[in-house]
Amino acid sequence: MERLLLYALALCLGPSHAQLCPPRCTCQNLSPSLAVLCARAGLLFVPGLLDRRTAELRLTDNFIAAVRRRDFANMTRLVHLTLSRNAIRQLVPFAFADLRGLRALHLDGNRLPAIGAQQLRGLPNLRHLILGNNQLQAVAPGAFDDFAGTLEDLDLSYNNLARLPWETIRRLSNVNSLSLDHNLIAHVPQGVFANLHKLARLDMTSNRLKKIPPDPLFLRLPVYAKSKGSPLSSLVLSFGGNPLHCNCELLWLRRLAREDDLETCASPPELLGKYFWSVPEEEFVCQLPVITHHTGRLVVTEGQAATLRCRGAGDPEPAVHWLSPEGKLVANGSRTLAYENGSLEILVAAVQDAGAFTCVASNAAGEATASVELQVSPLPQLADGTRPPAPGPSDILTSAKAGANGSATPRDGGVLASELSASSALIRWVPPRPGPGVRMYQIQYNSSSDETLVYRMIPPPSRAFLVKDLAAGRAYDLCVLAVYDDGATALTATRPLGCVRFSTQPGSPQCRSLHAHFLGGTMIIIIGGIIVASVLLFIIILMIRYKVHDGNKKAQVSNVCSQTNGGQPPASRAQDGADDRARELNGVAPSKDCEKGLATRGQEAGAGETPSPRRRKWSRTSLDLQSKCPVPGRAEEQAPPEAVPPMGERRRASEWTDVKI
Repeated sequence: MERLLLYALALCLGPSHAQLCPPRCTCQNLSPSLAVLCARAGLLFVPGLLDRRTAELRLTDNFIAAVRRRDFANMTRLVHLTLSRNAIRQLVPFAFADLRGLRALHLDGNRLPAIGAQQLRGLPNLRHLILGNNQLQAVAPGAFDDFAGTLEDLDLSYNNLARLPWETIRRLSNVNSLSLDHNLIAHVPQGVFANLHKLARLDMTSNRLKKIPPDPLFLRLPVYAKSKGSPLSSLVLSFGGNPLHCNCELLWLRRLAREDDLETCASPPELLGKYFWSVPEEEFVCQLPVITHHTGRLVVTEGQAATLRCRGAGDPEPAVHWLSPEGKLVANGSRTLAYENGSLEILVAAVQDAGAFTCVASNAAGEATASVELQVSPLPQLADGTRPPAPGPSDILTSAKAGANGSATPRDGGVLASELSASSALIRWVPPRPGPGVRMYQIQYNSSSDETLVYRMIPPPSRAFLVKDLAAGRAYDLCVLAVYDDGATALTATRPLGCVRFSTQPGSPQCRSLHAHFLGGTMIIIIGGIIVASVLLFIIILMIRYKVHDGNKKAQVSNVCSQTNGGQPPASRAQDGADDRARELNGVAPSKDCEKGLATRGQEAGAGETPSPRRRKWSRTSLDLQSKCPVPGRAEEQAPPEAVPPMGERRRASEWTDVKI
């Protein structure tokens, strides 16, 4: 029984002391340490079954995409970690925090876009950091702080770095090899390598460097182009593949005693394509700067902005700075802005600013100067001794957004908004403490829905100002500044007195506008309906008149019989016979019909109508009237009784030709 218990205990304790090797990996027991080799294993993640005694871990040529915090937890004995040629895009913060004994970290051949300030924390003994052949575009300033004093080899080659944390590189006092080649670096600060006393290899090949500033390191050590055959106490410097501008700024480098490494000049044009080390020293020349354009004389009103412009040209391109009329250097301040293109902007001009400003353009060959006259006209005096407000900019360049509540909440003491309406607000402020004399007050404000700042200049005796022309129902941020004379710079300075946040009362212009739009649309619909109804009515009237006229025309033609065809339609003859028989049976006297017929014929005769001699139309009515009703005065024209056929007798068409009417 005791043997069985001992066997079970051995099975339980055995795996804890046995070697744990991940699947598809090779483990080498180098007592007391362990090496785990997982190259080309098709891994998607860092293996989880890793022995904590592992000293070397190689995970090259896999498909690992991220390094997590728990992947290397408690692996304090790990000395060498290789993650080269994977697909790593993400390093979580403090991913290597437990690797305090790590000396070499290889992350080359991955897809890292940037190195943050906390991704490489917890590596106080790191000596070799290989980050080449990634997609790095930025390195945080504090990324190398934990191992700045121990790092010996830093490789940042084959990336997309345009800038580097140069202040951190200055502190790499123990670095021996620095690889910055095949990047987008265009500028190297002067003296950045001065404290790198152990630096033996500096590679800046294939960047965008036009010049390399002189550095004490290059002057105290012999410089070589290749490490082969160079002594230990020397510097191997590689800077080929850069668009070098071969002028006097590179003359110090040309004077270094080193062999030709086929570096070439990219400019100026006369030295394009020539080998750097074969160009004579006398051809490394610079040109004196020349002022090509500057403001001659500028006149502004007190409180307005003044912009002084100056441009220079030379080889190398000169830097431009300004001197005040008192000869002091003018730099960026609360009221002045100096731009890289040579312009100087005075945001709020004062009478004391008037004078001759000096533009200085300087480069390595010398300097050139030009004078710009500034004249500041004072504000006119009013009857009460004050000055009217004048618009002018301020030194506050960023605007603050209003809060959601929209109440008149003071953000700084001394400024209050009251008597709020839909389009105005009364601003009150407390005058500044005893100090320099205030020349004027400046109010600036903006709406929550508009980034444009609005400025107002207020005379110095004022303590309140009514801001008008505000939009209804909007939140505003407003600040009040005091403009005074600064004795230190001989210029006018500003001091903020406070800010306030308020909202105007809501209005109803949108409702009125909506009502106007509704009324206008209704009128358009009504007028359009009237026009359509009128057109339809006109069409109906035309149709009715056309139908009536057509009916009358058919009725007139139906009772007409042509004399040439000799007869009437059968239906008409039948109807005439029926009418004659009805008159014989009823004994109707035709006296009235005769009178009507005579009257009708009189009207036709009066109308002056003359029938055509070739074709005459006779109606049955006219024939009956001629046979039965004698016409006075025309007895000679009456037909004999024997010419008219008896009642009820019908003749053929050929027999009607002998009848006289």
